Amino acid sequence: MEEIRTAENGVGSAEAQPRSPKSHNRHFRLFGKDYRLYDSLIGLGFIAPALVLGIIFVIAPMVVSLSYAFTDATMQTLDSVHWNNFYNFGKAFTDPKMWNALGNTCLFVVVAVPLQLAIALGLALLLNKDVKGNTFFRWAYFCPVMLSLAVTSFLWMNLLNEQEGLFNGLLSAMGLPKQGFLNDPEQAMMLIVLVSVWQGAGYQMLIFLSGLKNIEPALYEAASLDGANKFQQFLHITLPAILPTMSFVLVTMLIGAFRLITQPMIMTPSGLPNAAGKEVTTTMSWYIYQQGLNYYDVGFSSAIALIYTVFLATIALGLRKAMDVKD
Repeated sequence: MEEIRTAENGVGSAEAQPRSPKSHNRHFRLFGKDYRLYDSLIGLGFIAPALVLGIIFVIAPMVVSLSYAFTDATMQTLDSVHWNNFYNFGKAFTDPKMWNALGNTCLFVVVAVPLQLAIALGLALLLNKDVKGNTFFRWAYFCPVMLSLAVTSFLWMNLLNEQEGLFNGLLSAMGLPKQGFLNDPEQAMMLIVLVSVWQGAGYQMLIFLSGLKNIEPALYEAASLDGANKFQQFLHITLPAILPTMSFVLVTMLIGAFRLITQPMIMTPSGLPNAAGKEVTTTMSWYIYQQGLNYYDVGFSSAIALIYTVFLATIALGLRKAMDVKD
């Protein structure tokens, strides 16, 4: 009788006190924190494919490129390279073509980034209203983003063709002189800026829209009751609220602008030398590409790439520090 009562109360019964698998209770400590072994193994299993691909196609090439920067490697001598220490870096800093390419890139960044930022924010403010037709215009402004840079470049190259392009055809029909457009060293870079802004502003517009949607409408109502006009509301409510979003957009735009290569490479394949013989559309990324694949100087190309990477990292970190954005 006592045994039956004991079984009913669950005392001493193995079935009444189920225990989880032993592996689920195992923990390990790393960097001062406790982790579940089983959950950690599951997580590693999920990220393993991406991690392996990242190591093969991103990390390994970066390490190889870094090592080539200190050698005399060329495309013909990759199997028998020799260390030349900092020779490639000295050559890079005294190369006028590299400084010219850096100047062209900075010109593009200084003009394109503020213009694209202003247009994207302006479009977001206009479309941040529940009115009829908003969905259509959001898709319309975002459509160019879905086109590849190569397709966009070929499209505008044909539209701006000096002989048979649509825009010169319209100018001729109105009795106006034809323009050189992409064949004119004074116009080419600005046209590349406009094409790039047209192609990319829609993406930043959507990011700004998501930031604007998170602002409480009650803030605008309270400001309106206090007599604040639309500009004051934008200055004291909208801008502070979207500052983290603007920081993200600005940093990503800067990095993308400094990496410019596709548009000038396709639209002005010669680099478009001006009267002084300087190529006005050759950018840093394109110059690195030329040195490595056109002139086969892998070591010199890798050295320039390393210098440029440090340059971009310094700008990005400095910008984030200046804007004081918390991660």
